[in-house]
Amino acid sequence: MLSELMKFLRACFRPSSDRYAHTGSDAGGRQDGLLWYKDSGQHFHGEFSMAVIQANNLLEDQSQVESGTLSTNEFGPCGTFVGVYDGHGGPETSRFINDHLFQHLKRFTSEQQSMSVDVIRKAFQATEDAFMSLVARQWSMNAQIAAVGSCCLVGVICNGTLYIANAGDSRAVLGRVVKATGEVLATQLSTEHNASIESVRQELHSLHPDDPNIVVLKHNVWRVKGIIQVSRSIGDVYLKKAEFNREPLYVRFRLREPFKRPILSSEPSITVHQLQPHDQFVILASDGLWEHLSNQEAVDIVANNTRSGSARRLVKVALQEAAKKREMRYSDLKKIDRGVRRHFHDDITVIVVYLDSNLMNRASTVKFPRISVRGGGIHLPPNTLAPCTTPTEVGGN
Repeated sequence: MLSELMKFLRACFRPSSDRYAHTGSDAGGRQDGLLWYKDSGQHFHGEFSMAVIQANNLLEDQSQVESGTLSTNEFGPCGTFVGVYDGHGGPETSRFINDHLFQHLKRFTSEQQSMSVDVIRKAFQATEDAFMSLVARQWSMNAQIAAVGSCCLVGVICNGTLYIANAGDSRAVLGRVVKATGEVLATQLSTEHNASIESVRQELHSLHPDDPNIVVLKHNVWRVKGIIQVSRSIGDVYLKKAEFNREPLYVRFRLREPFKRPILSSEPSITVHQLQPHDQFVILASDGLWEHLSNQEAVDIVANNTRSGSARRLVKVALQEAAKKREMRYSDLKKIDRGVRRHFHDDITVIVVYLDSNLMNRASTVKFPRISVRGGGIHLPPNTLAPCTTPTEVGGN
């Protein structure tokens, strides 16, 4: 059975592992096949490591690390901003978030002259509103953009406080050392919004008491309106405004009955954590990682290995687990090209942010060189089709 599958996929294999590879400085990250990585970098409060593995024909995950001033005012607070944006239905929304969310956050930080939950919440809303405006402008030419969305996970470190904001099913996990034993334990800081979670289904039923089909079990997977797994996101305008749930939108996205209130929400769940000396690091990753690793397994891998390359190490272990589940060798999985690769695992983005307790007490007004890094991927020229691509179910996330 496996040999037949591999024969079928052989035409889609890359001729060699360096088809997309290039060498050069690690300053902005490196590309190795479908893997992009930056093994080590310095942020305002310590070191960080990033890695992205592409599975979709077009990379739908986007990510960024921004460190330095968190305000449009050069005298505003300094700190670190981390974003992981797991797109679905296409890359447009996640790319839009990557371009706009941090800029909105800096604007609101400048207005309030400090970092806060309110600043982060306003930045999410401003990004959502701006993307909705984009959909409205493009509706007549490109109606399908209404069915593109993205989960949005953000971490902000400022003045000894870690803010975690999440809309969707990406996850942030803290690694905290136990002084008595030296063991590093995992603590999940983010709240997830996926219909597979009973509390999320209950929330949806309470918000839509007159809709018995607000959540549907389809092909053994819980989906909102039988379409999408996440209940909160940026974008997915077709499930937020009825005016965009009609022709010429594809039939599979159109609901049979009109809706009066938004079905999905862009409201993030925000956790505020006062950092302590025993807080070692935080892992922020798209759900592609957590499909294969538990919180504690991920923390153990980071805690028991060197800092440099920690994100790339997590991605590798996740891919090894994905290969094992399909009863295939990891070396064979790596040969499968983007598009077809999506049948074996999702796009995976991992950012590990180390927390140096000696730097945590650094005043937020201390000058620090601005750092700006974005996760990479294979960028195709316009109108370029990848070989042997097979579309996956849009909005499934």
